[in-house]
Amino acid sequence: QVQLVESGGGLVQAGGSLRLSCAASGRTFSNSAMGWFRQTPGKEREFVAAISWSGDNTYYADSVKGRFTISRDNAKNTVYLQMNSLKPEDTANYYCAADRNYRAYVPSRRYDYDYWGQGTQVTVSS
Repeated sequence: QVQLVESGGGLVQAGGSLRLSCAASGRTFSNSAMGWFRQTPGKEREFVAAISWSGDNTYYADSVKGRFTISRDNAKNTVYLQMNSLKPEDTANYYCAADRNYRAYVPSRRYDYDYWGQGTQVTVSS
């Protein structure tokens, strides 16, 4: 059974930093892209960042570019999201996602991902 478990969320002041982690179990994702999405109540889940299977390629939403960094450790089957210069509008439930397939590009659409975590809440106070 595949599981993605996020951790590292919490409450932080604007301008602060948090590091999210997502540990995968049940299968290896060393040949697949992984990503982060976020969602607030009443809104669609939106793309935040994604990373290729090798870690060589990354892709970010414009709203987080230059502030967030995605990375992965395939030996640990884990993906990270370092979030700096956080803003109140970054407040959301953050979800880790994993693609079951190999792709030649870094996917950013929800339906490209097959496995999802339960989410971790990030709250940024002003």
